Amino acid sequence: MGKDLSFGRREFLGAGLTAVAAASVGSSSEVLAQQPAKPLPAYVGWKDPNALIIHSDQTLEMKRDLFGSSLITPEDRLFVRNNVKAPPDSIVADRDGWRVEFAGVKEPKTLTLGDLKRMGVVTLATVLQCSGNGRKYFMDKLSGDQKMSGTPWTVGASGCVIWSGVPLKTVIAALGGQVTGVKYITGTGGEEIPAGLNPKDLIVERSVPLKNLDHVILAWEMNGKPLSVAHGGPLRMIVPGYSGVNNVKYVKTVALTVAQTDARIQSTNYRYHSMTEKPSPDHPAVWEQPVKSWITSPLTDKKAGQVQVTGLALGGMNELARVDVSLDGGKTWKEAKFVGPDLGRFAWRLFVLPAVMPPGEYTLVSRARDAKGNVQPEDSPLNGSGYGYNGWRGPAVKIMVA
Repeated sequence: MGKDLSFGRREFLGAGLTAVAAASVGSSSEVLAQQPAKPLPAYVGWKDPNALIIHSDQTLEMKRDLFGSSLITPEDRLFVRNNVKAPPDSIVADRDGWRVEFAGVKEPKTLTLGDLKRMGVVTLATVLQCSGNGRKYFMDKLSGDQKMSGTPWTVGASGCVIWSGVPLKTVIAALGGQVTGVKYITGTGGEEIPAGLNPKDLIVERSVPLKNLDHVILAWEMNGKPLSVAHGGPLRMIVPGYSGVNNVKYVKTVALTVAQTDARIQSTNYRYHSMTEKPSPDHPAVWEQPVKSWITSPLTDKKAGQVQVTGLALGGMNELARVDVSLDGGKTWKEAKFVGPDLGRFAWRLFVLPAVMPPGEYTLVSRARDAKGNVQPEDSPLNGSGYGYNGWRGPAVKIMVA
């Protein structure tokens, strides 16, 4: 395996940026929001089809105009991203009987979900965000023969949800504590791998640095309800502040390991690499979410007068310190105000800037800053897979005020 690659992606991605054109009116989410809803795949048939953009059976994006102002994202609107086909509903037929193997501890053991529920419980709000959220803004600035695969997410591959489960450190302590030399927490998903294929090519198995042990939870509930199959039920490993792929669904093995897993989804996929390189274990892994924000309202033309400009901001691993809003595409800025409850450092915050808008054209953008001084950049350095976009320029909204 490669060396520990826990340093920030900014240290790796120092290449110059290509020029970015001004954002067009609204975004692809707003355009698609006007189109008739497509039929939903069967495993998410209970979701609101009018709230989602169906990119594929395994990639569904929430429409930007439906984020609202209540902070918590309703499950029937929450985005979906599966790396492999979701398991059948039978996986949750006996939730408490679900078995999880624990390794890398002094007393290795297999526990049921029922056992875990008796060991402790915590509740935590986190931003759940696909690693490729914002990829469309990378795609918009490709030039020449440059190509990028993946779903053209805008901002809707994200949500803020409340998890309930047991702290992983509580389970590890009950099993005698960690063995010496371990550096990672490795979770393995329970998706079925088709016969005849190499499991390491398809299995969802992710490793994150051991420093996250104080925060990781094994969650069986989301937003007050048992986890659905679409979102990882009966049990999901939640790594607060980390991008979605690290929050392993249908978790069946949790191991404290010396090295990162050699599964393809870790060794070569979900790595920050340049447009001309092939991803390898020597490239930084897609782990921590960066500071980020975007405007949620208004998204369409308005009448002149008083307007409440609202948006959402997240600090990734850190608490948010402030958000500034610009009505003229970043030429001038005003500090916005956080509104609503603070649900903790791993949740997002709603912000608002009251503004009087005379007739004219406006370009609305927001720029977040976390408590450690990290500032959301104007743009994000291009990378080969379109991961981790957090620029403020890409999701800009242009409106006319008459």
